[in-house]
Amino acid sequence: MVTVRPDPSYQHPAFEGWGTSLVWFANATGDYPDELRETLVRLVFGEDGLRLTIARYNIGGGNAPDVRDYLRPGGAVQGWWQAPEGTTRGDVDWWSADDPADWNVDADSTQRWWVDRIRPYVTKWETFANSPPWFMTRSGYVSGGFLPWNDQLKATSVDDFARYVVGVTERLEAAHGIRVDSIDPFNEPNTNHWVTILGFDGRPVGVRQEGAHLGPELQQRVVHALADALAGSATEARIAAMDETNPSIFVRNWTSYPADVKAAVGRMNVHTYATARRTAVRDLAKSDGKPLWMSEVEGDWGHGQDFEDMEPGLGLAQHITDDLRELEPSAWVFWQPVEDYDNMTPGGQGDLGGNWGEIQVPFDCTGEDTSRTCPVHTNQKFNTARNFTHHIRPGDHLVKVDDANTVAAIRPGAHTITLVHTNPTPDPRDLLLDLSKFATVGPGATVTAIVTDRSGALRASAPVPVDGVETNVRVPARSVTTLVVTDVAGVAEDAATFRDGHRYRFVGVQCGRSLAVDRSGRDGLVVRTTDVASDDQLWTVTRLTGGWTNREHHQLRAHDGRQVAVRSGALVLEPAQETPDEAARWYLSTTGDGTYTMASVAGPGNIEVTGQAMADGSAVGVWPPNAGPNQRWQVTDVTDVTDATDVRNVTDAGVGRTNAGSGQRRGFPSATT
Repeated sequence: MVTVRPDPSYQHPAFEGWGTSLVWFANATGDYPDELRETLVRLVFGEDGLRLTIARYNIGGGNAPDVRDYLRPGGAVQGWWQAPEGTTRGDVDWWSADDPADWNVDADSTQRWWVDRIRPYVTKWETFANSPPWFMTRSGYVSGGFLPWNDQLKATSVDDFARYVVGVTERLEAAHGIRVDSIDPFNEPNTNHWVTILGFDGRPVGVRQEGAHLGPELQQRVVHALADALAGSATEARIAAMDETNPSIFVRNWTSYPADVKAAVGRMNVHTYATARRTAVRDLAKSDGKPLWMSEVEGDWGHGQDFEDMEPGLGLAQHITDDLRELEPSAWVFWQPVEDYDNMTPGGQGDLGGNWGEIQVPFDCTGEDTSRTCPVHTNQKFNTARNFTHHIRPGDHLVKVDDANTVAAIRPGAHTITLVHTNPTPDPRDLLLDLSKFATVGPGATVTAIVTDRSGALRASAPVPVDGVETNVRVPARSVTTLVVTDVAGVAEDAATFRDGHRYRFVGVQCGRSLAVDRSGRDGLVVRTTDVASDDQLWTVTRLTGGWTNREHHQLRAHDGRQVAVRSGALVLEPAQETPDEAARWYLSTTGDGTYTMASVAGPGNIEVTGQAMADGSAVGVWPPNAGPNQRWQVTDVTDVTDATDVRNVTDAGVGRTNAGSGQRRGFPSATT
């Protein structure tokens, strides 16, 4: 039996939606016969399809007119420049953002067919660039530099590149009647993926897609230039950055940005092709006050092209679950749900793998083809993805849940909670659904299971009643199951982990020792071997803001009433303030496993055991988020084993403040009612 306990006292911001980049599939299929195009639109955006509501338009760079196309099918996205007749790769000084003759306003008709067609479905638009145009690059090719670790954008072209992506965005908005929310000028910039290799004939071989290396310093210059270009533009789009390949490289880039560059970025974008340090990006987003998207991922998760195998579907479902729980993003975006069938076929081009994409169609169909001669296939990833995308919708609030195979979301105003559970095992699994964290579970509460496994997709069972605050559900082997629970509302009085008047112990995950007051006279913190009789290892936590979000502010105080703060980069204990400033406020974040990080609101800085030390008496300080076990703390409420009268006295002696609504049963705040 696996207990699944959703907790509405820890809510993510309103979910913005599920999305996709349009390249390369939109470029490849935008001129297909209507029958095929409409089938694809229905599968990606339609009611019975993936129901996506976010689209990322790829601003093509484009190789020089005299360079023969060598990119993958769909990969040669046309640039919006208009080169003079006879222009070659060596001609690089002709373009001006101010000259209308240098713009091709009719460029990229195939991807733009998709823009027009999906407008009724899309609520959020983003533009992004894989590479600058060839004449702004050092190599002269959009597939990368001759050395993959060298910056590809010419230093003299930074301002031109910023004006190029803004100019395309302005023209896209005007031509198609859309409003672009954000511009990300990068795509996996600080990696060594992007390289142009020339064959013996002098023509490019190897890498078959647009890409450009830009190290952190050059990224910062581009952000500044983009902010300047946007300041005088017709678009209201904000800057997103930096669409890095994985959280680890994202952290390396972001922590190198100075404060003014961070301030110019309106949203963080990160990919999850590798998954370490997701929680570090989460904590950076909170400390720097930025919204966060998981803006691209895709993968195989299987064993070759197979449209019946559950392995890819289970792999995708768990990846989505882990992203939502650990990153806490407000949007989740596919790379491209439509992939090239021929590229996935054994013995074919096959340079990606057999199960990329949720939908596969050949990328070389002609105007004469039909659904018979150019068939469209869906795999099990298409089916399991819909367990999420059909039932967790824009405006929902994801909430904490204590099971690593489950995500959960509440629906404002609907008094429902939706859970999606992945069972990758070969056996059925019994779930005990515990709803005790809600203030009310009505007498009419029911749970409906919607199951996807090898025998069928999205099969809904009849609703069954909830018995009190618990119900049992059996999910099939190797399945993804959505559970829709009705007639639940509010936050139970004892739901929140941190409650006024309670005492807590924080034990370092890496060192196994308790957070303690440093009695050496330094007004600092240390870790010591757990001593249940030591008041120096007990802490109170006061919620300073009045909601139930994952970005509430907290005050952390020692037994003697002093507060924990960051002053001049050091972690200190100091007299408590009645209204703490940012340096004495903390975000407390969890994946639901009972461990928390403590990130400074004034950040970026997480409370950690300095230097990953293990010894008794080791110092505790602050360091930028890194997802290390020395920055994670196992939290235990020890109020029941301490003197409750003492707790009240300490709280009253501290700042004389209690949190509004503490100790009361209360419903969702107005934003989630």
